[in-house]
Amino acid sequence: LLFQKPKPKISASRRLFLKTKLLKKAMTMLENEKQFKKDERERILAERVPDLQISGLSLQDLQNFCKQLHQKIDVVDEERYDIALKVTKNDKEIQDLSQKIFDLKGKMKRPNLRRVRVSADAMLGALLGSKVKESVDFKANLKTVKKEEEKKEEVTDWRKNVDAMSGMEGRKKLFNAGQ
Repeated sequence: LLFQKPKPKISASRRLFLKTKLLKKAMTMLENEKQFKKDERERILAERVPDLQISGLSLQDLQNFCKQLHQKIDVVDEERYDIALKVTKNDKEIQDLSQKIFDLKGKMKRPNLRRVRVSADAMLGALLGSKVKESVDFKANLKTVKKEEEKKEEVTDWRKNVDAMSGMEGRKKLFNAGQ
């Protein structure tokens, strides 16, 4: 009772009737479009390619006609080749731009990297190739560093220090100690 579906504004039979009407209308429009494309194609072909009139032509005229046809075929092939190149170039550019968009969105999922245990010798072998045969002692090449001990101030009783540091003598001692 809590999640009742709202009552549809249109009945199921009316919805079905409208759906079938839409489908019939779409079918007729599709058929009309196909017929229009077919008629358009026939018109363009009739315009560009006239009927051949080869009856009654001499051998020389037929040869000239064939040469003209071959020249037209060459021109069409060149145009087709140029258009194919443009299409492949545009496809490549579209692919590159879509890859850039994809990269900018940051949807690239990075695979989980697994930790691989590699010894120092194997790592050097992978980095330097097969040049390094013997084992390298890394500890021998390290510099030795001597640690300096920190100067520790003597902890004295502050009450004794107050008397010694009072007055101008104490300030003079602090000033000299700072330098």
